[in-house]
Amino acid sequence: MKKVLVMVVVAFTTLTSAYALDFNEYKVFNKLNDEKTFKSLNRYLKLNDCQQVNLKTEFMLTTEKLKQAELSENETAVQDVITANLVNLKEILTPEQYDKFVVALNATFDNVREIQYLAAE
Repeated sequence: MKKVLVMVVVAFTTLTSAYALDFNEYKVFNKLNDEKTFKSLNRYLKLNDCQQVNLKTEFMLTTEKLKQAELSENETAVQDVITANLVNLKEILTPEQYDKFVVALNATFDNVREIQYLAAE
């Protein structure tokens, strides 16, 4: 499982470094605090009560840390926050849940990038 985490972090870091610093892309993490989004995520991942509490806490902390990193306009700080978030989620979720979360997160990032690309044309 460690290999999967390392691959995800490397892939994510590579993808984010390939794009200009765009903090709108990271707003996806803010959306995870939304009640409707969280309920959908809960159904998708089939979270237990403890996982729900831990995820809510993790998402709130990540949002606050991302806001601080955005204020400093430091891309490395933003990537560090996201990497820390993924490491913490790996501790909270089962391996199957984590894999499903990463797939959904990557699909969301791809969707955001596609929308931004189309809007720029």
